[in-house]
Amino acid sequence: MIAKLVKVAVQSILRNKMRSLLTMLGIIIGVGAVIVLVAVGQGAQAQIRSQIDNLGTNLIVVTPGSSAQGGISRGAGSMNSIKVEDADKIRRESLLVSAVSPVVMTFTQTVGPQGNWRSSVLGVSVEYPIIRDWPTVNGTFFDQREQNAKSKVAVLGQTVAAQLFGDDDPIGREIRVRNVPFKIIGVLARKGQTPDGNDQDDVILAPYTTVQSRLSGRMFVSQILASTFSPADVPAAQQDLSDILREAHGLINGDENDFTIRDQTQLAEAAEGTTEVMTMLLAAIASISLLVGGIGIMNIMLVSVSERTSEIGLRLALGARGSDVMVQFLIESVVMSAFGGVLGVAFGFAGAIVLGGITGWSTAVTPSAVALALGFSSAVGVFFGFFPARSAAALNPIEALRHE
Repeated sequence: MIAKLVKVAVQSILRNKMRSLLTMLGIIIGVGAVIVLVAVGQGAQAQIRSQIDNLGTNLIVVTPGSSAQGGISRGAGSMNSIKVEDADKIRRESLLVSAVSPVVMTFTQTVGPQGNWRSSVLGVSVEYPIIRDWPTVNGTFFDQREQNAKSKVAVLGQTVAAQLFGDDDPIGREIRVRNVPFKIIGVLARKGQTPDGNDQDDVILAPYTTVQSRLSGRMFVSQILASTFSPADVPAAQQDLSDILREAHGLINGDENDFTIRDQTQLAEAAEGTTEVMTMLLAAIASISLLVGGIGIMNIMLVSVSERTSEIGLRLALGARGSDVMVQFLIESVVMSAFGGVLGVAFGFAGAIVLGGITGWSTAVTPSAVALALGFSSAVGVFFGFFPARSAAALNPIEALRHE
């Protein structure tokens, strides 16, 4: 019975192709817009996840705590509370941590054969590329011997290498950092931007022992990076690191931590939460055109009821129930919405590809977005088709047969 009604509905739609197409246009545009905008949002989330993964493998970041002056907090990281000895203690005592690196940061002018460039210089340990999952594509990273000897060697990020050496091979050549000569032994693989837009490739890495003694002159470090053996170990490792550092800093019960421990999961949740809200907002805006399309379907179905009043009267006179007539018109409305939904999905796929190609944005069409758009378009057909269907079912057979 349903199959026959669907066949009749399709025939009715095909009899008035242009009118049906114009009726479905709102649904097509609405579904296409939902697909495209959700694809942009999903692509943004995927890109953010990729950028966060680039920060490191199972990364845990330990930073100094917040100091206060005149009763006013100076913000996280303003307290000098973390030393290289803290990193050494974590490496010795934590069974959940696979690699540890102190990080000494300084921002300074560097001079190379093809110009000068102001960049971040990070003093790190030999375990840093393991923690950050950051291999070299040219040359090598410094080793333990060079770290212990405070050797003046450096590994360049792609941006710094391009600025200081252009297209030339920097391996074996020198740059000057605050008039201190550093020999280039490696170039890092490209990392791209962080979620907050910072260029990760605009960096120079050197042994922390060298940076502390030659450049910064500070005993304290900017942060400690650590990675765990697996993602599941991160929460327990954070507690483990907290206990180790509290013991190292002589903190007793009731004392506040003079350090902060974070992991990339918190960063990921915050960033993805923002894009998820934006995706839902964009989808809601696009859904307005679906409602407009539904109103168009309702109007055309009312016109169809008026045009087919005699046909409806004949069916009712021959014994059809009002519910049968209602189901027939509801099915026609749903079929029209479903056709529009399918065409909208096709346009949405094409639109997402074209938009990504033109703007360079990352787009991702997910099955859930397609199912949501199709389901919503079908629901629009049922909702806006109900009133015309009920009007058709409520017709008096005698008056309907007299209708011209």
